[in-house]
Amino acid sequence: MLKQTVTTAKTVELAVNAACEELGVTPEEVSYEVLEEPKKGILGIGACDAKVSVSLKMTPALRAYEFIENLLKNMGLEANVEITSKDEEGVCIAINGGSLGLLIGRRGDVLDSLQYLATLAANIEKSGFYRVTVDVQGYREKRAETLRGVARRMSEKVLKYKRSFALEPMNAYERRIIHSECQNIQGVTTRSIGEGADRKIIISPEKK
Repeated sequence: MLKQTVTTAKTVELAVNAACEELGVTPEEVSYEVLEEPKKGILGIGACDAKVSVSLKMTPALRAYEFIENLLKNMGLEANVEITSKDEEGVCIAINGGSLGLLIGRRGDVLDSLQYLATLAANIEKSGFYRVTVDVQGYREKRAETLRGVARRMSEKVLKYKRSFALEPMNAYERRIIHSECQNIQGVTTRSIGEGADRKIIISPEKK
């Protein structure tokens, strides 16, 4: 991820805008230093463009990005870290590369811990809460599709046998996927039971 660049243009404003386009950010997300003021010259002789050095401001999104980038470097892992989307409320960061299963862990437990730490880094010196979502090799979407399939299959069993079934313990993110999928299936209802790492979902026949 490019964090600083030097650009030239007819005016300082145009040079800053060109740098922002190169960095993929808005002018509000950068600070800049004028290296050379533009000169009109005389009859075009001696004219020169404005030259500016533009750097990214330290935003919550950038703090989360740098935390992940530095962590991977310290772990000796080669991977591409990319901000795939961001807004005022949060950022999504994707990690792709070779063998990165270590960053996912069993059922995504390591990935969830990584996301939690990146969220803490993003929210340093920030009032309110800035959401950080971290994914590795597209794991979250693949896992989400698997969970949607589980929700549908278990709902079929509930409707067939007219009794409740419990799923394996899941984290809050995965439970939301199950709840959401089951809301689209007529005749079943869901609830969560248990505490902490043992919290799981019960799918039951909907009471008429």
